[in-house]
Amino acid sequence: MTAKLETAGIKTCFYENVHGEPSITDFKTMLKAAEDFDADSFIGIGGGSILDLTKLTATLLGSTQQIENLFGTGLIERRGIWFACAPTTAGTGSEMSPNAILLDESDALKKGVVSPYLIADAAYIDPKLTWTVPAKVTAETGMDALTHCIEAYTNKFAHPMIDMFALKGISLIAANLAKAVKNGEDVEAREALAAGSMYGGLCLGPVNTAAVHALSYPLGGEYHISHGLSNAILLPSVMRFNCCANVKKYAEVAVACGVERGKDDEETAMRGVEFISNLSYECNIPTTLTEIGIPHSAVAHMAKAAMEVQRLLKNNPREVTENDARAIYESLY
Repeated sequence: MTAKLETAGIKTCFYENVHGEPSITDFKTMLKAAEDFDADSFIGIGGGSILDLTKLTATLLGSTQQIENLFGTGLIERRGIWFACAPTTAGTGSEMSPNAILLDESDALKKGVVSPYLIADAAYIDPKLTWTVPAKVTAETGMDALTHCIEAYTNKFAHPMIDMFALKGISLIAANLAKAVKNGEDVEAREALAAGSMYGGLCLGPVNTAAVHALSYPLGGEYHISHGLSNAILLPSVMRFNCCANVKKYAEVAVACGVERGKDDEETAMRGVEFISNLSYECNIPTTLTEIGIPHSAVAHMAKAAMEVQRLLKNNPREVTENDARAIYESLY
């Protein structure tokens, strides 16, 4: 939906995206509205879907490049016009990242466009914008941000500087997510989540995510499960799968979550996995694919689809085969 307002010589166009998951069609509709309006700057105010659409529209306005050819890394040719992002959820970190995710309806799969040109000219992170976010959305977006931090820290391409952001994000979210879910007016918890989400977004450019996100894409693309919920369900199982690849780092994740150390790194790491599972339970997040209505017959197809997301799977600390993906999905029934 679009609306136009002109006051004091300043033209403003409001574009409202009414869909939960941004698709190629949504992007093309928004781009056409921006072209018709002759926009010279943008501000995205909303969750990750709105921010991603804003980033892509501002960047590709006036470009001859087609969105279908830009899924991947470093394919956008030039910087677009000025744009800013103001997140209203503490989750995607899109306001800080060079990533934008769209649903490709033809493949029923979420796909990513990654480019330094998608980094916002300005980001306004005000926790007050999240105070009225419902508990369910708070929980799911918070788990998304937590997954960003955990996957960045345990990533095959992890970097010491990014590790600092990731660990800080983990500790802030782990200590405050349940508080914000139970009491949305808890100002300190909301502030902590906003900061944690920001740190997670900072991790996405230099390091990015891995198998949790790759395996979540078929859930969102075909079954329209929210991104945060998909990540929350998959995170403990993928952590168990990955632990043997770098048990020390997973133990450090557990400690950042506030877990007491066990007799060795393996026990500590498993306590961290249990903490994540319990956090989902405490936040009333489903923990199995059965609970969200994904039929068991979908496992083979989802595993095959997940293998297409090599952009993220290559970052995983442990190689994920199609059989591995199938086993991870199977463990969630």
